[in-house]
Amino acid sequence: MADQYDVIVLGSGPGGYVAAIRCAQLGLKTAIVERELLGGICLNWGCIPTKALLRSAEIKHYMDHAKDYGLKVAGEIEADLEAVVKRSRGVAKQLNQGVTHLMKKNKIAVHMGEGTLTGPTSLTVKGEKGEEKLTAKHIIVATGARARDLPFAKADGKRVWTYRHAMTPPEMPKKLLVIGSGAIGIEFASFYNDMGADVTVVEMLDRIVPVEDKDVSTFLEKSLTKQGMTIMTGAGVEEIKVSGSGVKAQIKAKDGKVSETEFSHCIVAIGIVPNTENIGAEKLVEMERGFIQIDDYGRTKSKGLWAIGDCTPGPWLAHKASHEGVTTAEAIAKELGNKDVHPHPLDRANIPGCTYCHPQIASVGLTEEKAKEAGYEVKAGTFPFIGNGKAIALGEAEGFTKTVFDAKTGELLGAHMVGAEVTEMVQGFVVGKTLETTEAELMGTIFPHPTISESMHESVLAAYGRALHI
Repeated sequence: MADQYDVIVLGSGPGGYVAAIRCAQLGLKTAIVERELLGGICLNWGCIPTKALLRSAEIKHYMDHAKDYGLKVAGEIEADLEAVVKRSRGVAKQLNQGVTHLMKKNKIAVHMGEGTLTGPTSLTVKGEKGEEKLTAKHIIVATGARARDLPFAKADGKRVWTYRHAMTPPEMPKKLLVIGSGAIGIEFASFYNDMGADVTVVEMLDRIVPVEDKDVSTFLEKSLTKQGMTIMTGAGVEEIKVSGSGVKAQIKAKDGKVSETEFSHCIVAIGIVPNTENIGAEKLVEMERGFIQIDDYGRTKSKGLWAIGDCTPGPWLAHKASHEGVTTAEAIAKELGNKDVHPHPLDRANIPGCTYCHPQIASVGLTEEKAKEAGYEVKAGTFPFIGNGKAIALGEAEGFTKTVFDAKTGELLGAHMVGAEVTEMVQGFVVGKTLETTEAELMGTIFPHPTISESMHESVLAAYGRALHI
């Protein structure tokens, strides 16, 4: 006899476990299926442990620049890579245990093993208990994604790494090649650069962090170059030869010239592949490049089968997956007769993006370029951190906040930030966009002094020719 539930969630990442918790809160009998570790990639091998690594690199960066703050450090600052990685893994373990606790607290049944759909509302789990057959009124697929390999240089964990290898490196790279300058590539480039590696970043598009505003890309490239990185844009890696001592990369530069350069290690950060093979979904859902196609609430073409997170269309971000998890859980509860839930579809224009390099990047909404392409008449304002007292006092005067408005209505279309602690500040703009704010409300908002957040206020004023401190 198959175990029966109201909802089964396949995958326990930030989309899956949040969906399961919300289902349980709504009184639904819920189970979750996980093949590896509760918390998925984000908690165990992604968002959280990478931030622990980057925090260690940040502390080292400040120690290296102690004299800038009037401090003396006795002796040479050395990075103990093994200890840094150990701390990161400890943080991941703590959060994994936290998710385990949340499953127990919310009375969610956990089935560890490989889950395979046998229909829209049934699946089998092969794991510690042998083969289990489970059925539910609804199933949510939240199987996530994995790093994309280079076709001519498969990751081996020794010389060619994905983000997962880069989090538990067997040794410290001396000369590191990073292929791809999205969030993952730039974060690891920043980490290893601060840790003392000689880092080269190769990006095939004409600028790094290409999804960000052009002004942010330009600023970041200058900052990373100043920190000692080599940045190659409009370039491509055409061949990699791996040996026991390193990798030789054939790199085609912007001018078309191809050169061969030796590196000790290589990180491949060229995107993701959805984990949708071998889960029995092929005949049950529509896919595009392997990503499960869904409506605004997570429904697939098969009644009772839903999907969320990185196995569905982007942006591929943990907080987007969690938000989808709540939306889908509430949509299911509504279908099962709950009249007290009112799910709202995901508004992709209000999803923030954060990159935790040094300096940090944060943004939400349209870039100035995209806003103009969409037909808006634009007012844009930029305020540099050099005009902000708190940033100067912190020794973090490099950076800026930029806001983009619809000139006709005053609607906030986008906000783009680079500099210290911007990943903590961007939520102010996200709340503003969610509440459909205009420049008038933002101008009338009192920002505390002294804080870097004052740059947010000043950027709005700047868009309308009213900046006070520049």
